Amino acid sequence: MSSAGRKFSVSKGPSASELNSKIHRQFRNAHEGHRPHAGLDPSRASTGVVWCTERATEHGFQDDPTQWANLGQGAPEVDDDIEGSFERPKTIEVSMAGREYGPTAGIKPLRAAIANLYNAHHRQGKDSKYTWENVAVVPGGRAGLIRIAAVLNNAYLGFFIPDYTAYNEMLGLFRNFAAIPSPLSEADGYHIHPEKISDEIARGTSVILTSNPRNPTGQVVKNPELAQIQDLCRDRATLIMDEFYGGYNYTSNCDGTTVSAAENIVDVDEDDVLLIDGLTKRFRLPGWRVAWIVGPKEFIKAIGSCGSYLDGGTNVPFQEAAIPMLEPTRVLNEMKALQTHFRNKRDYVLGRLNDLGFKIRNIPDSTFYIWLDLSGLPAGINDGLNFFQKCLEQKVIVVPGIFFDLNPAKRRDLFDSPCHHFIRLSYGPTMETLKKGLDGIERILKNYEATYEKET
Repeated sequence: MSSAGRKFSVSKGPSASELNSKIHRQFRNAHEGHRPHAGLDPSRASTGVVWCTERATEHGFQDDPTQWANLGQGAPEVDDDIEGSFERPKTIEVSMAGREYGPTAGIKPLRAAIANLYNAHHRQGKDSKYTWENVAVVPGGRAGLIRIAAVLNNAYLGFFIPDYTAYNEMLGLFRNFAAIPSPLSEADGYHIHPEKISDEIARGTSVILTSNPRNPTGQVVKNPELAQIQDLCRDRATLIMDEFYGGYNYTSNCDGTTVSAAENIVDVDEDDVLLIDGLTKRFRLPGWRVAWIVGPKEFIKAIGSCGSYLDGGTNVPFQEAAIPMLEPTRVLNEMKALQTHFRNKRDYVLGRLNDLGFKIRNIPDSTFYIWLDLSGLPAGINDGLNFFQKCLEQKVIVVPGIFFDLNPAKRRDLFDSPCHHFIRLSYGPTMETLKKGLDGIERILKNYEATYEKET
C-alpha cells in the first residue's frame, strides 16, 4: 500500500525504517484484502497472536517449536511442577451422559459448582447469591464473547485502548452495536478511572467491555475504584468484564485473593454485569476450552440458547472433569501457589529487562504480561513490528503492540498509533523458556549495537 494520501493525526508520517521494512509491508498487504476467492475477506482470518505465529512458521517455528521461545502466546505453563498446585487430570473418564449432546448452556452440576465458587469467594454475607441459572458454560473465552455480542441490543459499545486483540474481531462481526474506542493514557499506566466511565455513559454508551486484570498492560482495577465504576454503570450500562486473569493478582501479597466485579454486585439478577472466566488461564488448562459467563438469569438464558446456532456448546466429558477442581478451598490454595510462582517469574523478567536498559514505567501488578516500551531503542528496532522481525531471527516470538490498538471498523491508519512502539511480552511460559527468550532479546541488542558501530 502506498503511503500517498495517508492522514496522520499526531505523527509526521512513516519513518524510513517503516517504509523500508519487509515486515511492515507484509502487515499492510495482509490488511488490504484481495479477491481471488469472491467470498473471502482475508483481513478477518486471524487475530494478532495467530498472525505472529504464522510469521514465525515462515521462519521454521512449526518444524521444531522446542528450539523457540514463544513469549507471544497468551498461555500459562501447563506443567504440574508448580509448588503447592494440584495435579491436573491426565485421563478423562467419559460417562454415558458424556456421549450425548450436552445443553448449550452447560451441564447443571458444573454451572452449580461455578456459582458456588463465586458465592464462596465474592458473595459472603450478601443476601443475593448466584445459582446455577446465573451461569452459562461456553467453549472458550472467544465463544463467550461472541455469544454476548449476539444477544446485545442496538447500542453504543465502549471499549478501551489498548486491550485484548480478539475483541477486534468480535467487535467487527456484529452490526447490532457501534463500537467506540476510548484511548487510555500511558502517563498514568493506562488506568481506567471512574471519571472515564462517567464520560462514556454521558455520551450515550450503554455497553462497556474491558478486561480486568488488563491485557496487555498487566494492571488491575480493584476496589474501591472498581466498586465506583460499577455504581456508575448500575441501571445505565451493561458492564462486560473479562476476568480471565483474576487469579494472577499480586496486589495482596499472593494470599490467593482473586479480583472480580462479583464482589460489588448488589442483586445478581438486576445488576447488568457479565463476568467471563474459565479454566484457560488461572487453572492453566487452555486446551480444555471450558469457560463460563456469570450474570443475570435473563441474560444467561439468552446466552445459553444462542449457543445452539453459534458453537453447539462445550465438550461434556471435560465439563464433568472440571467440577471437582472448583471446590472453593482447593481453588484458594491453587491461587496462592499460582500467584507466588508467577510473581517470581515476573520479577526475573523485569530484572533481566532492566539490566538490558529497558525502562519499565509501570510494573505489572497482575496477569503474566509486560507492556514493553521500545521507544528508547535505536531507530530500526524501536517499533513493535521491526522488533518482532528481529526476534524471529533469534527464534523468539513476541506480539507487536499495534495489535492491541483495537480498530474493528478499520477507520484509521494503525501506524499512527500510540501502541506502535510497544510489544507485549508474556512471562506465562516456563522459566527455561523465559531465559531462552531473554537471551535472544539480549543478542538482538548486542548485534544491532555492533552493526551500528560498524556502519558509523
